[in-house]
Amino acid sequence: MTIRNPLRDHGQRYRPRIACLKKLQRHTVGEDIITWLVDRFQMDTQEARSFGSMLVALGYIYPLQDHKRLVIKPDASLYRFQTPYFWPTQQWPVEDTDYAIYLAKRNIRKKGILELHEQEHYNRLHKWMNHKWDFIVMQAKEQYRAAKERKKPDRVVFDCQERAYWVVHRPPPGTVSAMDYGLDRLIDPNADEAKTPDFYARIMIFTQQSIMRPRVKSSVSIGALVKYCATYNSHDPFLSKCLPSNPWLTDDVTYWTLNMPYVEIPTKMRVERWTFSFAELLSDPRGRNDFRLFLKKEFSGENLAFWEGCEDLKWGEAATMREKAEHIYKTFLARGAPRWINIDGKTMEITVKGLKHPHRYVLDAAQTHIYMLMKKDSYGRYQKSPVFKETVKKAICPEEHHFTDAQLEQNSKKRRPSLSPIILRQMEQEQRAKMAANVDITQVMSKLSKQGKEAPPPPCPPPKK
Repeated sequence: MTIRNPLRDHGQRYRPRIACLKKLQRHTVGEDIITWLVDRFQMDTQEARSFGSMLVALGYIYPLQDHKRLVIKPDASLYRFQTPYFWPTQQWPVEDTDYAIYLAKRNIRKKGILELHEQEHYNRLHKWMNHKWDFIVMQAKEQYRAAKERKKPDRVVFDCQERAYWVVHRPPPGTVSAMDYGLDRLIDPNADEAKTPDFYARIMIFTQQSIMRPRVKSSVSIGALVKYCATYNSHDPFLSKCLPSNPWLTDDVTYWTLNMPYVEIPTKMRVERWTFSFAELLSDPRGRNDFRLFLKKEFSGENLAFWEGCEDLKWGEAATMREKAEHIYKTFLARGAPRWINIDGKTMEITVKGLKHPHRYVLDAAQTHIYMLMKKDSYGRYQKSPVFKETVKKAICPEEHHFTDAQLEQNSKKRRPSLSPIILRQMEQEQRAKMAANVDITQVMSKLSKQGKEAPPPPCPPPKK
């Protein structure tokens, strides 16, 4: 909205930034903006295009033609600089009431013909703000009436600016919002903290902890990073090929089939990852099953069972937390437990004391003790055991698939969007409910008839005297 003030505002009218904006407004074509960014900031074309797209996504520049795509195009597409009133730096609160007034005004102007996502927002806001919808419609009519009194060029420009503002702050579905920065903080991180005794106490504690913290040389840390990258280089799908083929490109699901969680015969690359670390072995369900088979032959399978029980307690449901903790204690820790594990007395004392008020992490001390025991003792013997050697011998190495361009094109034509996991889960639950509800009446009657035949006849009543 244009506000005309009869007083001369020298503080706003004669600032140097206004002259800069007048120069910038000459560049209203996408390729001209990119060229100006390259010359002004001494950057390459790709970086200038990314920076220009960020300016469009944040609402400082808006396209005049394809307003839904908030990117800058290196062509003759027209763009316009947003008025400073609508800049995000103004920090105007983006409220649903203002958006409802805007949609109601567009609904009046378009005579009920809105875009699909705008119509959905309009219906949702109408249902949610039904108690003050008369006020929203009245405000929309007043703004529409005031807009008709302006000149047509001003009216068109303001409509484009307002639409660009709401495209940034209420983007269409399927687009990423650049204004989504998470939850608001209760305390401004840039504000100066009051110098209280508590502030200086925290500074002293932080300084002491920083001095006591062990340091690692940059050469050592860089060497460890290089070693990690060299170890996982052949196992990274971004750095090496997916064998037999990348299912996202070829639409061949063999890679997913061979790397299922509980596949019978794993691949050689999968077995190789088990040797990298003990955590890699336990994180793979197939590797854990192989390690469980080894521990069973070593008569120490209770260690892995206890670790899995602690993981189930840590990541399971809160409603069954107390029952799981008691079951783990009776199975592995109590005197005379059927699968008793060997932990030191101090760890047992901490665990028993915490079980009086069980929570998710009450068994962390005992779990860490068993984990380190398996890592230092059982893991090394497992890599030398016949179980692991047999798994390595049976492991398969799939050959690379070579698809022609015609085959890839044919696969892409057969591609169909898959259902959402939520929908699949709902369908599975409905199917289980139907199976539980569908009781075969004939089988029930036949069982009742068999029970009636097998039952002895009732005794005869005694004769009357």
